[in-house]
Amino acid sequence: MFTFGHVRQLDRVIAETIRRAWRLGAGPGSAAMTVDLDSTICQVHGKHKQGAAYGYTRVLGYHPLLATRAATGEVLHARLRKGSSQRGPKRFVEELIARVRRAGATGPLTVRADAGFWSYALIDTLNRLRVDWSITVRIVPSIRKAIEAIEESAWTPILYPDGGHAQVAETTYVTGRGRNTRRMRLVVRRTRLRDRAQLRLWPDWRHHAFVTSLGTPVVEVDQFHRDHATVELAIRDLKEGAGLEHCPSGNFSANAAWLGCAVLAHNITRWTVRLGDIHPDDRLTVARTVRTRVLALPGRLVNHSGRRVLRLPARWPWATTFTGALDQLRALPLLT
Repeated sequence: MFTFGHVRQLDRVIAETIRRAWRLGAGPGSAAMTVDLDSTICQVHGKHKQGAAYGYTRVLGYHPLLATRAATGEVLHARLRKGSSQRGPKRFVEELIARVRRAGATGPLTVRADAGFWSYALIDTLNRLRVDWSITVRIVPSIRKAIEAIEESAWTPILYPDGGHAQVAETTYVTGRGRNTRRMRLVVRRTRLRDRAQLRLWPDWRHHAFVTSLGTPVVEVDQFHRDHATVELAIRDLKEGAGLEHCPSGNFSANAAWLGCAVLAHNITRWTVRLGDIHPDDRLTVARTVRTRVLALPGRLVNHSGRRVLRLPARWPWATTFTGALDQLRALPLLT
């Protein structure tokens, strides 16, 4: 029977594998690192799944918290929650930052998150840990009032996908009173469609806003925040490529351990790619591509004069990629 203690032991294994992989060259070292926070829904079926519940999506399942490294897609921390739970980001972030610091990330850290993580408790925690942040906010009345106060001349046009028109601006969002007064940089992006027929249906601007501690120019910081969407690619690979699409047990702790095993499988794929020099550094790894070209290799292990020999197909199009990665990985030193 799995318990929460077993899950925490598996957490230590994940933290240690990250530390060792980063020592071998997969880590950020003293360079800046961006971490994306997100949550997802792991749908389950039946009434015998302990902890499964209906959340805001009205889907029966679990609602895990995930933290991924933006540049590589590797999962740095994960925590399974009940399906209806919205709790735990503050403690989760404390564990996350402590883990990456112990693993060797000595450079500046920035955390990006969507509106589900917007809370002053989380912002205070990140400030205390000396971590920059960029967090989407909900368009509540006070935020809308701040947006409406932005002068028309302050809006800057930006490049946007075909069919849309977008501008960005910034202001200072002030909330609270007296000692509890907070002043935060509020960046707003407004968009609308260009097609005349659609403009008659939706003539008003649509707004997306986020608060940030970063001091970069408004256009750059907006693009940086938009890149948070790449976390969905890592979540998709975690589900489709590492087994998180299903939570097979009726026991909550067993499913939490399943999540940990999926994180290990997911990260090993990414470290193989990075340390084996399989994929360009400026592109995110797709697990299906790696599995097709490197892992699911059609070959046969034979005994030849007392030596084991791996026989590969003569016309395998990615043979050079496989042998090159194998040589790179074999050359890595053993760590204790």
